[in-house]
Amino acid sequence: MEIRVPINKPFFGEEEAREASQLIIRGSLTSSATEGGSKVREFEAALAAYLHCKDVVAVNSGTSALLAALMAAGVSAGDEVIIPSFTFAATANAVRAVGAKPVFVDIDLENYTLDLRDLKGKVTDHTKAVIPVHLYGHIADVEGVKDVIGARPIAVIEDAAQSLGSIRQGIHSGVMGDMGCFSFYPSKVISTGEGGAVAVNDVELGKRLRMIRNHGMVRGYDTTILGLNLRLPEMEAAIGVEQLKRLEGFISSRRKNAKKFTEDLFMLKSIRLAQEPEGDRRNQYLYTVYVQGNRDRLMKRLRERGYGATVYYNPPVHLTPYYMPMARTSLPATEDAAAHVLSLPVHPFVTESDIDEMVSLIKTDEKA
Repeated sequence: MEIRVPINKPFFGEEEAREASQLIIRGSLTSSATEGGSKVREFEAALAAYLHCKDVVAVNSGTSALLAALMAAGVSAGDEVIIPSFTFAATANAVRAVGAKPVFVDIDLENYTLDLRDLKGKVTDHTKAVIPVHLYGHIADVEGVKDVIGARPIAVIEDAAQSLGSIRQGIHSGVMGDMGCFSFYPSKVISTGEGGAVAVNDVELGKRLRMIRNHGMVRGYDTTILGLNLRLPEMEAAIGVEQLKRLEGFISSRRKNAKKFTEDLFMLKSIRLAQEPEGDRRNQYLYTVYVQGNRDRLMKRLRERGYGATVYYNPPVHLTPYYMPMARTSLPATEDAAAHVLSLPVHPFVTESDIDEMVSLIKTDEKA
């Protein structure tokens, strides 16, 4: 079957093409300087200004952002990191990459983010960090996480890969905890091809992250701490600078499409919608509904008509072959969501007529 309207689709214009081609012509592809190349620095400054935070450190993927943040927080073998299982595997993989153990926590079905009630029972003396995930653009309760942690020396590292531009009470996701990790993969709200970033409000932490992304070096071959090559190439940073200029427009289009979906689906008994709390602004990265009936039948119906309706995430991480033996836990809300959620295309290329047809297909399925 041909998918005419994919679940997500990046937009690149002449500006991105021009900036990238100029760098290729000049041969300015990357920089091993601790502070990064000129385009990396420009991208970091622009993103920090957008997020209203003190510093941003660009890296080569969202996974690298999580890895660098965990390393900067000193997470290592013997430590535990609490994460929701209802997320992409990268969240857990980064924890394992530093030798730590992921402790899986359940979610709240109201917004598919970390359940504070379950979190309270899983914080131990071995807990070194908590990673709340802002899934689908919904904003996790980071302040609630801080309240649970209290005065204990536990880092709060936001997985904001899907939530760039989501705001709660005037504060951007990704700058509510100690560090916030973003992804610029092609499916995200803005893209640099591959790429990621860590946002911080601690300048010294920013310096440490820059060392980590560049083999622990500051000047020359003076490796001081453990680091890796996590650098963002100049060409991708240049694309990111132009993409940031489009970000609010992208979000506006997504929110307009999501609003129409919500208005048209609101009265259906077969669909449960996630509400946007007052004071929040979701970026509508994914418009995800809870299907009360036969989710897979509805997905098949939509995909047969060319709409890339997709399930994120089934199975959840704790039920994947690698993590199941170490998880050994039951997460009822997570497993319920995995069996019922369905994400619908809501990106700027989605037209009003596309939404009308998808809604019609959903209504037809409800009667089946």
